[in-house]
Amino acid sequence: MRRAAGGAIGAALGMIATALVLALAPAMAAALAGAAIAADQPALTAAAPIRAYSWTGPYLGANLGYQWGYVTGDSAHPSGVGGGGQAGYNWQSGQFVFGVEANLQASAAEDTFAAWKFTNPWFGTARGRIGFALNQVLVYGTLGIALGGLRTEVLGASESKTHFGWSAGGGVELGITKNVSAKVEYLFVDLAEQAYLLTGAHNGLTSHLVRVGVNYRF
Repeated sequence: MRRAAGGAIGAALGMIATALVLALAPAMAAALAGAAIAADQPALTAAAPIRAYSWTGPYLGANLGYQWGYVTGDSAHPSGVGGGGQAGYNWQSGQFVFGVEANLQASAAEDTFAAWKFTNPWFGTARGRIGFALNQVLVYGTLGIALGGLRTEVLGASESKTHFGWSAGGGVELGITKNVSAKVEYLFVDLAEQAYLLTGAHNGLTSHLVRVGVNYRF
């Protein structure tokens, strides 16, 4: 089962990498075209001033990624594809960017160990962000709180609970146009344990998430 999960993780990460390349391809092409035009200009021609890219303002976006992890107090290792949306706000001061972001995810992460099946149908986070901007490229870290659902099933019976926890991670975001940016991001999500009658144990969920996303800034 874990070997199959490893293959699934590899396939999902390959999908994520392909999606990121497709998302960033227009910006890369534009940069190469600009470089080619500059190379054809006479050496004495004054270069046009570089306009600073602004990360300030509210934004909305969507994301898609792959989640894997393990259930504490059990040997199940739920994994699966997940997607959702995010909203946030950035403030920029010089090259430093400060922000807040909230996201809500639907997840297909699941696994069965012995007679018990565990699923994580949804989770969300609310996090602070701090980053360093190199014009159109933003490198950032993030930390905040998390909330998510955990469900267990056995012999036709089920039990679901909502867990609180925390989340941390980081990523790289590229401004493609004035209003559109694409990102690749890693998040660690830890949902604290609660007592489950069906397992007779305290169970929680620790997860890793790699995802790509697109944001539109207003």
